[in-house]
Amino acid sequence: MSIHDADRGFIAKLDPCIIKHQDGHVIWNNNAYDFLINAPCPDTANSKLWRQAQLVSKQGLFKVASGIYQVRGFDISNMTIIEGDSGIIVVDPLTSAECAKAALNLYHENCAKKPVSGMIYTHSHADHFGGAKGVFESNEACTVPVLAPYGFLDHAVSENIFAGNAMARRATYMYGDQLPKGPSDQISCGLGATVSTGTVTLIPPSVDITHTGQVEVIDGVEFVFQVTPGTEAPAEMNFYLPQRRALCVAENATQCLHNIATLRGAAVRDAQGWSSYLDETIVLFAGTSDVVFASHHWPTWGQKNLLNYLTQQRDLYAFLHDQTLRLINEGLTGIEIAEELELPTRLQDCWHTQGFYGSVSHNAKAIYQRYMTWFDGNPSHLWEHPPVEAAKRYVSCIGGVEAVIQKAREFSDKGDLRFAATLLNHAVFADPENTKAKSLLASTYESLGYGCENGPWRNFYISGATELRGVKPEGNVLSGQGGLVEALSLRHLLASVAVRLDGTRAQTKDFIIDLYVTDRDEHCRLLVSNGALIHRTGKGSSKSSTSDSADFSCSLTYGQLVQCLSARQTVGTFGDEQGDRSYWDRLLDLLSTPKATFEIVLP
Repeated sequence: MSIHDADRGFIAKLDPCIIKHQDGHVIWNNNAYDFLINAPCPDTANSKLWRQAQLVSKQGLFKVASGIYQVRGFDISNMTIIEGDSGIIVVDPLTSAECAKAALNLYHENCAKKPVSGMIYTHSHADHFGGAKGVFESNEACTVPVLAPYGFLDHAVSENIFAGNAMARRATYMYGDQLPKGPSDQISCGLGATVSTGTVTLIPPSVDITHTGQVEVIDGVEFVFQVTPGTEAPAEMNFYLPQRRALCVAENATQCLHNIATLRGAAVRDAQGWSSYLDETIVLFAGTSDVVFASHHWPTWGQKNLLNYLTQQRDLYAFLHDQTLRLINEGLTGIEIAEELELPTRLQDCWHTQGFYGSVSHNAKAIYQRYMTWFDGNPSHLWEHPPVEAAKRYVSCIGGVEAVIQKAREFSDKGDLRFAATLLNHAVFADPENTKAKSLLASTYESLGYGCENGPWRNFYISGATELRGVKPEGNVLSGQGGLVEALSLRHLLASVAVRLDGTRAQTKDFIIDLYVTDRDEHCRLLVSNGALIHRTGKGSSKSSTSDSADFSCSLTYGQLVQCLSARQTVGTFGDEQGDRSYWDRLLDLLSTPKATFEIVLP
């Protein structure tokens, strides 16, 4: 297969490719990557990552096969458009509603003005569903089938809401979305250019895909689904289009090595299961496919080429899994395995197995974590001091911050930037006001970043350097996720609130609140008990199995509930109030609001 396939099927592009929020601020600017066009690799970038950056920055509308199109370069992910008898089926509507709308407009302007007759989410990551409402006019309700793998909503919530603030903060490092774009700054994240920062929305699925072999016909187009849970996402699926001899592999096979554990944070993925599902894909569909396309990057055409591609992707994850386990059983720890493990030569030589997004190093550590937990078995690592206290002790042993800085310079001069960074990190955590230590650590991170083949590693290093120099980010990549909260079930909403309860302050303040959510015709009972927020929802859920009565009860709309819980203040007048309203105010007071830009490279 050829990296020149990145240009194949090009129809038109958006010029300029700058997409804005309705308030006027830019949420996507692909033109910022124009410095990559036909430019030689500078000494501030790894040559392979530079080439991948040039490929993923290509934007526009592309034809994949008869009746199948993709819009690429409007976000980190692709939007795929499949033409049906009377309309179009949209697959994976990007991260932001604004980008999805612009992508659909580009198709309409260059192909046909067809209505949307169906929508498919291949998996539960926000860059594949967040733009859902941009596919429809603002005043238009979604009346078409929306398909997703079984368990989609639960996993979309757990990954984007429960630990959403921490993940989004680290995603700002991983994708470098707020870094300047240029040869010395952000050039790519390997999987795409970066992630858009517009309005994240969600239209709940109306059709669950529950099993492999499930056939659904949407607007005359036959889809044969393969469920692949626990691979690149907890809920994910591939599909085959027999009428077009085309195969969509979602994000299970991309034009680079993917993550077993993503650096932004997520549950560790099952590399063995990932490989097994790809083998099943080959058996089921490869022999009758002429093209394979995915939710990122460019397609692969030709049966021989796509079979090689899928086989190598399958073997990639199998090798990482099995060899990591082999070395685990020989007594090596995750860090040791990461240093020792190398891919077979035939896999190293493939472009689509390069570590532009995932890396052999952090994937081996992830597999170790999945099987062996964070603990490597060494008792000295069982109860270590937290970073600041450990840093103070290391610095004291070495002879003070100035001595640490001098030692770090010596290691840096010898080319050992890794250990220089370790020493300087101790210096900064022991004395965060030391400008010399912060400046030298920033320069060290920058140098490490310039050499990275891996896009997220580069972005982490350069983001760390930027913040050490005093430049703070504005929000994070999920700052616009209000549209996602609106789509949550009452159960999901309350589960997301429970993780915000300050349990220490709440531990002696037990009380009960009953709510009736009028526009959803649902009751819920909230019990603050021993520092935990317990929630029961559904018909009759306000009735306890004991004789306990509520300290406060009322009726309100879902919108009022969301507004109260997000703003931590009572909004408007409630209906049917009974009991002591101060308990409601007490609940709101006990909810914490996490800082969107908490410190990472400083204590």
